[in-house]
Amino acid sequence: MAFEVVGAVSRTRLVQFPGGVLELQSTGDDSEDYAAFYLEIQGHIAIDGHRNQGAVMRWKPTCLGYFRTDVSGMAQLWDQSQIRKLATRLGYDFTEMVIHDPRFGRPPLARLRAQATRLDAEAVIVPSPGHFEGGEVPGTLVQQLDVITVNPEETYARRAMPPLPDLPPAEADDA
Repeated sequence: MAFEVVGAVSRTRLVQFPGGVLELQSTGDDSEDYAAFYLEIQGHIAIDGHRNQGAVMRWKPTCLGYFRTDVSGMAQLWDQSQIRKLATRLGYDFTEMVIHDPRFGRPPLARLRAQATRLDAEAVIVPSPGHFEGGEVPGTLVQQLDVITVNPEETYARRAMPPLPDLPPAEADDA
């Protein structure tokens, strides 16, 4: 089902399909020249023949923030603001701040991993590697998420490209 709304300067076309709405916007005289669009998908999406429970199409990748109260101390608000600033600068959709307080006795990364899975997060931003056990970013976490530190600003990418093998130089054909 398609609807067209004509305004003084712009033209909007709404196309409804099972599970969502596609909105096309045109600012020119030609109704087929749409410069912007908005896609909203509601419910579940079938990807590769499998139903993906709770999948959401987003404009930006999602990230979480994480810090430990015993490491941040009095600088907790500062650390939170630096995490949010970096997320915005890097183009992430910041969803939640996961705060670990060791006084509760829970494993340090348990809630972070659970929230990352639930929110289908792409990355986690932390103030520094010191917020992890031993001051090092855990490799098992990097397998699940990109880990970005504020200070020093570094990214531990889960999809790092493996080194390419040394190949002999290509020879031209005698054509």
